[in-house]
Amino acid sequence: MSVKKEKKKKKKWYYKLRDKYRLVIMNEETYEEKLSFRLSRLNVFIVLGTIAILLIVLTIYLIAFTTLREYIPGYTDITLQKKVYDLQLKTDSIENDLRQKNLYINNIKNIIEGREIIDQIPDTPEPNINYKNITINKSYEDSVFRVEFEEQNNYDLYYNENEELFAQSSLLSTYNFFIPLKGLITNEFNLTVKHYGVDIVAKRNEAVKATLDGTVIFSDWTVETGNVICIQHQRNFISVYKHNASLLKKAGSIVKAGEPIAIVGESGELSTGPHLHFELWYNGTPVNPQDYMAF
Repeated sequence: MSVKKEKKKKKKWYYKLRDKYRLVIMNEETYEEKLSFRLSRLNVFIVLGTIAILLIVLTIYLIAFTTLREYIPGYTDITLQKKVYDLQLKTDSIENDLRQKNLYINNIKNIIEGREIIDQIPDTPEPNINYKNITINKSYEDSVFRVEFEEQNNYDLYYNENEELFAQSSLLSTYNFFIPLKGLITNEFNLTVKHYGVDIVAKRNEAVKATLDGTVIFSDWTVETGNVICIQHQRNFISVYKHNASLLKKAGSIVKAGEPIAIVGESGELSTGPHLHFELWYNGTPVNPQDYMAF
């Protein structure tokens, strides 16, 4: 009995795939029959499988035989190698043509000067020429012209002339600058006299602090301004601190806003007393620090 039941079950499962069903599309309001289809599970599987295979074949065709493959990572133009080869042939042809023209011009020179005609241009320079003994002498007029040109372009504050710097004032105002040194300002920012910062007088041994986060790009002694430290900040800001008694950070150090970087002093030939000369540059142009922080 159990064997017969299993056979019946197997037959039922097999016949279920071939059982016919009717798919009817009706009007929702009138229940009028619009379309009807006779389907079976086997037919549905066959149709869906065929559609899937067609989609796979179509995708493979688009990737393999159209330019869409160039947008897929890892695929390149199959004609790229041929194009490179053609370009190399053209380059060689141009090089050969140039070599022949140079040979023709050199032979014309040789005929005019009474020399022998050559078959090819030598690749190496003539051995009797000693290039080490060649010297270039600067003329007085050339030196004067160079000095005049350098003086004209020195401190070229084109941002102020074109008013491009002032267009960024709203952007600069969004930054929170840390006051490098609390004290009295004795000399203000003035472009006309080439004073590109402010002089702040404070007590001796006061710590000079970084105005923003950044990286130290210069930390050394100079004759005119003594111990100087410069910090590169984000958004093309550079802050400069001059006349320090000592420097606490080296070039390459990463500093945070408000972190001590130097001790106020009076180093350098241009200093007349203990103070800090502080400069703030934006996009290669000096800006007035008093516009962005209250000392």
